Amino acid sequence: MGHGGGGALSAELTRHLFLPAYGNQALGELTDSAALTLGGARLAFSTDSYVVRPLFFPGGGIGDLAVNGTVNDLAMSGAVPAYLSCAFILEEGTELATVGRVAQAIGAAARAADVTVVTGDTKVVDSGHGDGVYITTAGVGLIADGVDIRPQRARPGDVVIVSGPVGLHGIAILSVREGLAFGTEVASDTAPLTGLVQAMLAVTPEIHVLRDPTRGGLAAALNEIAAASHTGVVLDERAVPVPEAVATACALLGLDPMYVANEGRLVAFVPRHHADVVVDAMHAHPLGREAAVIGECVAEHPETVVARTGLGGTRIVDLPLGEQLPRIC
Repeated sequence: MGHGGGGALSAELTRHLFLPAYGNQALGELTDSAALTLGGARLAFSTDSYVVRPLFFPGGGIGDLAVNGTVNDLAMSGAVPAYLSCAFILEEGTELATVGRVAQAIGAAARAADVTVVTGDTKVVDSGHGDGVYITTAGVGLIADGVDIRPQRARPGDVVIVSGPVGLHGIAILSVREGLAFGTEVASDTAPLTGLVQAMLAVTPEIHVLRDPTRGGLAAALNEIAAASHTGVVLDERAVPVPEAVATACALLGLDPMYVANEGRLVAFVPRHHADVVVDAMHAHPLGREAAVIGECVAEHPETVVARTGLGGTRIVDLPLGEQLPRIC
């Protein structure tokens, strides 16, 4: 299970098993979506699978995740997503009403994200050999000329920005799965981020890195960027927006909010002289109203993320080994 958690074990599996088997330059970039040129057009192409349990939760369900997750991976390359594929793996005995509810959610989410599901596939596995519904989506989109967003472009002096409060998705899943109450309902933040990204690019194409901190949370995303760019990252722990309900749940369960999954947030590395206009553009968008500067990229301690704590000390924010919360996306 740890190999699917988005942490160190996932990275090990990718680098030592998949990359040698498939090895090519596009794959070697290890971005959320591959940036490709085809017939003169710049394309972003991504694929992802969804095995969340339960299938439905406050704020969404597996159908929303399947669309928004792939749309957001494309958006993290600066692309405008256009078309998706959608494959279902169904466990024998799953009610057709459940499958229909998931399909309707996919259709609604696709319309909200302004993408079209144009092809798909369905397979059925024996009872006991699945978890009701698994979904794989793939997507393509167009990248505008002059946009070059990838983790290798992080530079010392870049400002690190997060688009809103972190940890909501993982805690929403946990609250439903385990029947826990935290004084208020915690809803997933799942949402398509294309509009927010395009609003940021409209004020400057000089955005170096975008990443959606899903599996492994903010900590995994920042560690991946630091490793790809051979730079260090310094966070102000107090500046990271953590909702009270998330902080309470994490304190109760011994979790760190920085490692909890998100499905409608992004982290951006932006040159310092563009940071103010980018943050202003984010604040003007519904999905970026609570955007905050949380740190900076530095030349010191390359490939390491550290956080300045509220007590005035520092701590290393390492890549998680596996996953704190299984099957959250």
